[in-house]
Amino acid sequence: MAELDDTLDQQINQLCARGDELAEEEKFAEAVAEYDRAWALLPEPKQQWNAATWILAAIGDAHVLRGDFAGAHNALSAAMHCPDAIGNPFIHLRLGQAQFELGNLDRAADELMRAYMGAGPEIFAMEDEKYLQFLATRAQGIEFPDAAEVDLD
Repeated sequence: MAELDDTLDQQINQLCARGDELAEEEKFAEAVAEYDRAWALLPEPKQQWNAATWILAAIGDAHVLRGDFAGAHNALSAAMHCPDAIGNPFIHLRLGQAQFELGNLDRAADELMRAYMGAGPEIFAMEDEKYLQFLATRAQGIEFPDAAEVDLD
């Protein structure tokens, strides 16, 4: 896994921090624009960098939160080719949600199960309960709690 030089790393971190602030304000399109600026700074091949994983995850997250599931799918699918993305429960959760909303139910079940297996039912606690309910219809031999029963502690 490659590391960026300090100056470039600082620039990327500043852009992503601004994107995070905008996302917290629910200005998701503006947040994506900041994350895109950070992505543009990564040297080629972009997907070799550690920063690529979290930049693409942030882009995908913002797209899910704004309801742009095609945009989320594109960013999160690309993230899966970056360091340490495979097995990251949050990335699998968001990709599973995007797949679900796009009607790719087999892929959605696979990604949501990866999120569940990696982080347990708690990862679904702040999400629409339809995702956990859907997963329960696809999983054999696993008893899923209702989303309302998931403990956040």
